[in-house]
Amino acid sequence: MTALRPRRSPTRPARRYHHGNLRTALLAAAKAELEAHGIEGFSLRGVAKRAGVSHAAPAHHFGEVNGLLTALAAEGYRRFVEMQEARQKKAAPDGLSRLVASGMGYIDFAMANPALFRLMFSSDRPDREHADLSEAASAAFQRLVEDVRGLQRADPREDKAAMQGVMAAWAIVHGLADLMTSGRLSSLLDMRQREREACLLQILRRSLECLDSRSN
Repeated sequence: MTALRPRRSPTRPARRYHHGNLRTALLAAAKAELEAHGIEGFSLRGVAKRAGVSHAAPAHHFGEVNGLLTALAAEGYRRFVEMQEARQKKAAPDGLSRLVASGMGYIDFAMANPALFRLMFSSDRPDREHADLSEAASAAFQRLVEDVRGLQRADPREDKAAMQGVMAAWAIVHGLADLMTSGRLSSLLDMRQREREACLLQILRRSLECLDSRSN
């Protein structure tokens, strides 16, 4: 008579990814790891643990840790543009309203993703010469150029004075976003969401309307 074998306790099936899904899962885990531990505490091992994969999986897909941070920054720029576009879809069609909406999307992204925002704009860890990151960052900048172009008589890509308008718009919006994510603008941060939104809209409109050279 055959001896009865002890029943094995059920085990959780190994996580399976379809082709292409592992990269997405690793980027999502990398974002969570970045938000939890910051750039200095970021590690491939931590990302692998969050994604539920082997320790070698992140290195296999992205190389060393800066390769993953580079890919994460590129993905950040794409999401950054999406949030600006979402704001513009709800804005009035005039150039100033669209530029203000883009600025609000900029701030939305920064407040929702403070660690990723710092990685994209303040860290030297990403390889900014990498094709994917360079393309994503350039697309975000060209969107700003086009938004400011809607208020200028000249094309910023061909006119130095118009390009100064691009730099001014960027400095204003990025300054607000950076101060808010750093907790420096307590007068704004302590407001209720609806009040803060109305205040930001007014600040941006008053600050950016001077770029409208068509009304001069």
